[in-house]
Amino acid sequence: MRIVLAGSTGVIGRRLEPFLTARGHEVIGLARNGPLAVDVLDRDAVVAAVRDARPDVVMHQLTSLSTGDLAANARLRRDGTRNLVDAALAAGVRRIVAQSIAWAYEPGADPATEETPLDLGAEEPRQTSVAGVAALESAVREVPEWVVLRYGTLYGPDTWYARDGLMAQFAAAGRVPADADVSSLLHVDDAVAAAVAALEWPAGVVNVCDDEPAAASQWVPAFCAAAGVPAPPVTAGERHGWARGASNQFARRHVGWVPTHRSWRKGFATL
Repeated sequence: MRIVLAGSTGVIGRRLEPFLTARGHEVIGLARNGPLAVDVLDRDAVVAAVRDARPDVVMHQLTSLSTGDLAANARLRRDGTRNLVDAALAAGVRRIVAQSIAWAYEPGADPATEETPLDLGAEEPRQTSVAGVAALESAVREVPEWVVLRYGTLYGPDTWYARDGLMAQFAAAGRVPADADVSSLLHVDDAVAAAVAALEWPAGVVNVCDDEPAAASQWVPAFCAAAGVPAPPVTAGERHGWARGASNQFARRHVGWVPTHRSWRKGFATL
């Protein structure tokens, strides 16, 4: 297949391209400083680039996270995705695989499933991120065959949660709480493997995360130990209702995806 990989210079995109090429796919990287040098916020440029590439599939792995500016990332999800979907439709592309997140769900007691609604009533600053996710997923659904990968919190090389990553720096400064909020984590290599597999998955939303949602009071000290920085004190109190983690049971049962790093407990050893 000919695949336009949007976000080819990102953390996932850099790993994804050689995996796809090794499987016989022809990959055209699209990024601001990629082989197809395009600013995804420039609609006309995106439409022209995708038209000229003539892809069978668009792979959407666009993020804007290097500076930690969540508003900029939400704009990319909203406006960049809109441009990418319009370009795909204009070029007759029938399939898109897009990156989303697994922590935009509404509050609840248990790990969220794919049937759990998004937290559209969230207050700021969370509202900005959730609205960006909702816009991304709504646009992607316009393509005839679509898969949305709701990734857990990424860790591993070049992510925020690496030995030299942003969150290791924050943790060293005492800015990463070890509280009751629950997260589902995902090794970056498992994110890449899921994106490759999703080329063959039926249309729909899939939570892509490890097997063990956990409170920050459990996983943050383990991350700090792996990153070689002091762990913060564990703090008491109730979790935020939306900080519930996500279930990967749909991925296991219906599309046969199982993470190689099944728990952050062992996955952090790779740091």
